[in-house]
Amino acid sequence: MSRSRKLLLASCALFLTTGPVMAETLGLGRAALPEEIAAWDVSVLPDGQGLKPGSGDVLTGEEVFADKCASCHGEFAEGLDSWPVLAGGEGSLTDPRPVKTIGSYWPHLSTVWDYVHRSMPFGSAQTVSVDETYAITAFLLYSNGLVDEDFVLTNENFTEIVLPNNDGFYPDDRPETEYVLFKGEPCMTGCAEGVPKITKRAVDLNVTPEDPDGRPAGSLPDLRAAVATEGGAEVVAVAAEGEAVVEEPAAEPEAVAEEAVVEEAVVEEAGADPELIAAGEKVFKKCAACHKVGDGAKNATGPVLNGMIDRAAGTVDGFKYSKPLAEMAAGGLVWDAASLHAFLENPKAFMKGTKMTFAGLKKPEERDAIIAYLATFAE
Repeated sequence: MSRSRKLLLASCALFLTTGPVMAETLGLGRAALPEEIAAWDVSVLPDGQGLKPGSGDVLTGEEVFADKCASCHGEFAEGLDSWPVLAGGEGSLTDPRPVKTIGSYWPHLSTVWDYVHRSMPFGSAQTVSVDETYAITAFLLYSNGLVDEDFVLTNENFTEIVLPNNDGFYPDDRPETEYVLFKGEPCMTGCAEGVPKITKRAVDLNVTPEDPDGRPAGSLPDLRAAVATEGGAEVVAVAAEGEAVVEEPAAEPEAVAEEAVVEEAVVEEAGADPELIAAGEKVFKKCAACHKVGDGAKNATGPVLNGMIDRAAGTVDGFKYSKPLAEMAAGGLVWDAASLHAFLENPKAFMKGTKMTFAGLKKPEERDAIIAYLATFAE
């Protein structure tokens, strides 16, 4: 049993035994009911403890995975962009760059089930049902070549599945085997005795390269030359007595002014006030994991969003759209303010079958802000 699990059980036991006494003594709250503790303790252990009754097959899991997981992890669990790969990597753990997947690295299937059910999909945690979790787990086993395509995973056969790296982990025994080797009585007196002392420096031993003028390489005059060629980030001058003086570079008022004018023009053209745009920038942090904006932005898990306001849907070059979006785009969908409001409020209700897993922005002011922010990015 892991250390964290032991601490959790000990804490629960302590609470159950002392809770009523403390509540009665302090007059605060009440003791938790057994069913309340059971609802809170949702973790699943390697021996199957905590599993919910249910089942799911590989083919159903493939459909659910394509709908709720593939936008980040790929249709075959191969991983997209910076999102983790979930299949493959067999025999790679000793390589310089190991591929750590469910099939190559994870020791227990319970970790897969528990994590999917509790934390996935990204942005919509705990929206996967129990049977869907079994199905997704079965599909991931199949993707790693561990079961056949007709396999059905249930709470009854769950513990029969042994992952390849099951024996690759062991309890952390460092407190008993290693810590004692590095523990000793602290030095309280005469601690400085025997401490190494610097007797000579590299320049005294003639191992430091020198410039023609006899100065050690990298002395202040050389530093001045080096810094001056680094694009003017800062200028180092040498005073008469060899002291370094750092001078800030002169500002370029014309360039700064021009940049400010351009920024004001974009804001004015967007038809929104700066405060609303600033609020939208904060809200966009919820989207930035999948979508990019600004100069140099590229398609990621989702398409780049530059120039999307009042743009025909499904027209970003180089991005492979889902079938539902492609069908709505063919029907004339345009990302105007009205359609964006409807989509951002509830993506799955607006577009049945969308691969976008984000639950949506329920507050109208957040949707107004993010639309205003996106309007500042031209194509």
